[in-house]
Amino acid sequence: MSVIVNPNDKLIGLVDGNNFYVSCERVFRPDLIGKPVAVLSNNDGCLVSRSQEIKDLGIKMGVPAFQIQHLVKQHHIHLLSSNYSLYADLSARMMSVLETFTPTVEVYSIDEAFLDFTDVYACRQDPIAYAKQIKETVQRQVGIPVCVGLGPTKTLAKLANFAAKKWQQTGGVLNLSDQTRREKLMKIVPVDDVWGIGRQLSKQLNPLGIYTVWDLAQQSPQKMQQRFSVVMARTIMELNGISCLDLETIVPDKQQIVCSRSFSRKLTTLQELSPAMAEFACRASEKLRQQHSVTGCATAFLRTNPFAEHEPQYQRAASQKLHYPSQDSRIIAGIVQQLLKEIYRPGYSYQKCGVQLSQIQSHTAPEQLDLFDSQQTLESPQLMQTLDQINRRFPKGIAIATTKIDQTWKPKAENLSQRYTTDWRELVTVYCH
Repeated sequence: MSVIVNPNDKLIGLVDGNNFYVSCERVFRPDLIGKPVAVLSNNDGCLVSRSQEIKDLGIKMGVPAFQIQHLVKQHHIHLLSSNYSLYADLSARMMSVLETFTPTVEVYSIDEAFLDFTDVYACRQDPIAYAKQIKETVQRQVGIPVCVGLGPTKTLAKLANFAAKKWQQTGGVLNLSDQTRREKLMKIVPVDDVWGIGRQLSKQLNPLGIYTVWDLAQQSPQKMQQRFSVVMARTIMELNGISCLDLETIVPDKQQIVCSRSFSRKLTTLQELSPAMAEFACRASEKLRQQHSVTGCATAFLRTNPFAEHEPQYQRAASQKLHYPSQDSRIIAGIVQQLLKEIYRPGYSYQKCGVQLSQIQSHTAPEQLDLFDSQQTLESPQLMQTLDQINRRFPKGIAIATTKIDQTWKPKAENLSQRYTTDWRELVTVYCH
């Protein structure tokens, strides 16, 4: 049943892809529809996306793949390596479709987006019919099943989307603009299912007699702000239909960039670790240049496998401030190599290392120059720009430092699907008989 909303209220929608990574795989593998499918994290480690058939087996998110091998054989579960090229491309296509329904879209993550329908006449007239049209269009044009939640605030739209996914009788679409329906739902949903609350915070709320979303919505925002934070006060106001969170249509620059991976085999020597650390430094520098920023501090870290209890354990990190903020891969990789020598200790089997860039600012931010700093003379924005252009045209065509010397450490991906939409050599083939 559609609800005619007050023309003075906001109308926010949240569109979320169902089991997104698994759904992307099924777009080009329809034989997987109806079968238990899960996508694994880097290095084929843990489950990061599950089909409904996997959820029905009681297998939790984040479970290591090696712990469910007996279930894999018993239920013929399909475990796939993560194919981020495919997921990113289908995500971009889904967001392009959503932009045809309203000009105000906030891409919240790879599989979900907030949409402002406040000034969209067709949606104001019949929100449910409009939401169903969005759902059907995304399914038809991209192949991804989605659910749509509607409400006067972002928090209520998120809650509506949660309910639309959980209860099939909603048909994947729910509008919480109606206060009576909102109250009815809030009284049966646990408080830890509210956006931004989670299990840890709910443990602090339960002793106060707050168990459901409705219990939280009845609290005084001022008193809860004094006890917790302003974020809690905003959540309560949003649950009562008072909008506190605007849509962010321009993605803010990252204030911290981290590149790290687990290795496919144990690394023990400095010579083995050096290429991996150099690659992470170059990748982090590339991300830095993509958002036109520079970094003032680089950190290198490494650790052994914490699950290998029979082996000696070690982890360490070290940071160094740059004399002059930079985005040059050669400078950042050089600093990271120095840090690696400081934190490396022989006699351990290392399982993971990485690079973190912080103190990030715009490359146009004013900075005091140092006439005696040799680092500045090494800077070459034109060289880095050319490097990025070539690598965009020919992915990973040019590498610097020691990144190409040894790549046997790279994470394994034994069940990787094709890059159906981003590589000419792997396009899907259709046969007509």
